Formats: sequence, structure tokens, C-alpha cells
Amino acid sequence: MFEPRVTVIAGGFGSGKTEIAVNGALVLVRQGQQVTLIDLDVVKPYFRCRSLHRTMAADGVPVLAPDGECMYETVPVLPSGLPGLLQNRGEKLIVDLGGDPVGALVFGAVAHTVPDEDVELLVALNFARPQTEKVPDAVPMIRAIEAAARVPVRGLIANTHLLGETTPSLVLRGLRLTEQTAAVLGVQVALAAVDERLIGSLPPGWADCPVLPLRRMVYPPYEAPKSRAITPQAMLKTTFPVRPPLTPPLVAAGRPVRQGA
Repeated sequence: MFEPRVTVIAGGFGSGKTEIAVNGALVLVRQGQQVTLIDLDVVKPYFRCRSLHRTMAADGVPVLAPDGECMYETVPVLPSGLPGLLQNRGEKLIVDLGGDPVGALVFGAVAHTVPDEDVELLVALNFARPQTEKVPDAVPMIRAIEAAARVPVRGLIANTHLLGETTPSLVLRGLRLTEQTAAVLGVQVALAAVDERLIGSLPPGWADCPVLPLRRMVYPPYEAPKSRAITPQAMLKTTFPVRPPLTPPLVAAGRPVRQGA
């Protein structure tokens, strides 16, 4: 699982890619690997890895994300030190992107810093989403994500779910649709992700690919457990950004970065 040095996880809104990134990083650390989780979700102010930075650090997974006043900004901000980390061939990285093709654009701005052989782009699919209920809906979305990220898609992640309403039959249906989508694209199903509470309800040998049990870790601010809740000050910054949201340039460490550079 996640063999190349840099694993980039993308997908549509609601595909569960952030949960996959978080849980996948924890699995690798428990296997003895050193992993850094990179939060490049600049699309929405919640459901992001950065909200778990203290929890993940305690479990041995550092999270690279904009810090200080920029942590909960609603403008595109890149974490400082990102290019150097991507170029450091001794680091195992899992990159979590924002949703849909627009969320993949941020990696397209830095993709040139990573050798092709060092990176894999995996797209998470949730066929319970209205936008991707069928294979013909998923294929163009994946192609658009691939074009925006500027790296080829190497595999798909089956993660069809309805949060707490997910059933084993829904998981199996989603896996079949993911396999059909992979056949159309000529790629593999790299992973099947499923709520850990459903593992025992699925038939033996239900997946021909690795299975990643998911424990829910990421919550919106209004649902988060107290230990993970976002502070009122951070919520204020999120709700009322201090910078005008008028398609500003990407910035890193306070300096503009040219789009597409």
C-alpha cells in the first residue's frame, strides 16, 4: 500500500480522501515507516488534515500545513518548506488534496519538483455521491483531476459510503463500480477503504486488492469531539477571512507563487 515515495490522494467532494490519507498514514507508521502527511486542501475550511495535527503528531505522524494565522485561512496558502520536502528523496509523503479538479490544481503547481517515478496519484471514488453515481460520471472527473494535478492517475480507491448509513451491500456495489471504472481507464484498483465496523459483515475474499479499515478521524467544527474542536478564534478566521477571496495567487511563507510554476 502506498509504495512510491509520494502518494497523492485526490477525489471528488465527499469521497473520503482525507480519512484515507489520515488512516493510511497511521497504518504505515505502525508498520515502522516514517511518514509525513501534507495537507494541500485549499478549497474548504474544514474536513482537513490540519485539524488533527496535534493528534497525528502524538501518533508519530507530523502534518505539514500552513501554520499560525494561516492555518484556517480560506484563501490558497501553501505550507512553507513544501518544495524542499517534495524533493527530499528520503521522505515518505502522503498528500491530501482538496475536492474535485479544482482541489488538484494546487499539486499541479508543484508537480514539477517530484520525479515521475517517485509519485503516484490515487483517486478515491464514492459512488453514493450524486455527481458520481455511475461509471460514465466518474471517468471525466478522474481525467479532469489528472489534468489539474499534472501527474498521471496510477490507481483508484474504492470508498463508496454514506457515513453512518453505509451498508455492506453498498460497499460491494461501490467496489464493482470502481473496478469497472479502473478497466475503462486502464489502471488498477489500488485500495478498498471501508469503515472498520463493517469489516466483519463483508464476505471472505470480498476484495482482490488491499483493504484499508477506516476509523473516523475528521469532523467538521460543529461535530468535533472536544479534544479536536477548533477554537473560537480559528472559527472566526474561517468564517470571516481577513483577505478578500478574489482568486488570489498561491502563496508560500508569505511570498506569491506563480500559478502553474
